[in-house]
Amino acid sequence: MSKALGTAVGRTSRRRLLRLAGGGITMAALGAGLTGCEDELATGGEGSTPPPRSASPEDGKAPEDGKAPAPLWTRSTSAQTYGDNDELVAVDGVVIASGDPLVAFDGASGEERWSLPDGAVPGAPLLLGDGTLYLESGQYDGSVAGYVPGSGKEAWRSRLGKEYRQPRPVAVDGEQVYVIAEILEADGSSHTNVIAALNSRTGKVAWKEQRDLGTQQNGVHAAVRDRYLVYTDFKNNLTVRDTATGKQVWTQKTTKTSYGPFVVHRDLVIVPQGQRLQAFALSDGSEKWSVRSEEFTAFREPSLVEDVLYIADSGRTLWAVEPGTGRKIWQSTALKDAGGQVPRQFVKAGGTLYGATDLDEQGGVHAFDAKAGGLRWTFNDRSGDHHAWLVATDGKRVFALHGKKLHALPA
Repeated sequence: MSKALGTAVGRTSRRRLLRLAGGGITMAALGAGLTGCEDELATGGEGSTPPPRSASPEDGKAPEDGKAPAPLWTRSTSAQTYGDNDELVAVDGVVIASGDPLVAFDGASGEERWSLPDGAVPGAPLLLGDGTLYLESGQYDGSVAGYVPGSGKEAWRSRLGKEYRQPRPVAVDGEQVYVIAEILEADGSSHTNVIAALNSRTGKVAWKEQRDLGTQQNGVHAAVRDRYLVYTDFKNNLTVRDTATGKQVWTQKTTKTSYGPFVVHRDLVIVPQGQRLQAFALSDGSEKWSVRSEEFTAFREPSLVEDVLYIADSGRTLWAVEPGTGRKIWQSTALKDAGGQVPRQFVKAGGTLYGATDLDEQGGVHAFDAKAGGLRWTFNDRSGDHHAWLVATDGKRVFALHGKKLHALPA
């Protein structure tokens, strides 16, 4: 199964603006680093990356002093990200961050493997499916392209049609690439949008369905499971379509949307809605289970890693949940005890769970014991950059992106 979890369509979604506003960042700061960060990193000032140690900890464990390991390497990138999980990927020996030019770094050495000018729209999702990296064209020519991740060579290209503008992929499976695009009016304006499926071998349009008036092409998160395409949007809609025909299977309003990714597990879609984490049947939308956090707290974005659902709440409690039943595997208050920031994206390597946070001095990348949730260490480059942290892993290393700095940490 291939899926696009946390795929957000649109370059300035409400969730991103809320994140920036919550951190005291003005709109003028979007897409720009904070003045002086580069100088500090270059000179070893207060914001510098810690100097390398003589040896890195084994199996992702912290040194005896509890401090994070030093990066194996750090590179400056062209990254232009907005905090969505699929803006950083590690695949086929390379790590790639959304930006212009699109650059792939060798995971082991950090050396540039390839670069693609106008390869992708900054902030757009990097979708992986069947050995191909799918991108909205950075040339804004109405095309969607597929590339071989290890080499950067173009392997596929498709166009939805001249009557549509800015088709952006939102999900991919073994047969199709799913896109949302604006429908152009005669005067060049657009008031509606279409969701469509493109054949991932031929590029031909398999189907297209106009979405309801008032829906937006921005702020969509999507995932694919078997015959179901699932997505949410800013209008608090949770919608499921048939992947073969595009016909709507069901849709319903969500009470509170987190403006972030959800989880699809087997025959369930699991959505955080404020104080409740709810699982609905993909076939008909019926509720299958529900978990409630403590009063005055709300669930953040979930991640499904090796058939375990990991999620944090605003009370800084970390949960490990069995996705099929909602049964709690463990809860950890280690973050609350340490005064750490809440993570919103998780990856796992070995016995360590890594969580990336938003903007906070006590945030960065947390390393947890995956069996019980104990906090091992927190890595923060102290750059002061306003961008959210993103993480990805190849199983040997954990890649942490913060603004335009990409760090490789030992896993």
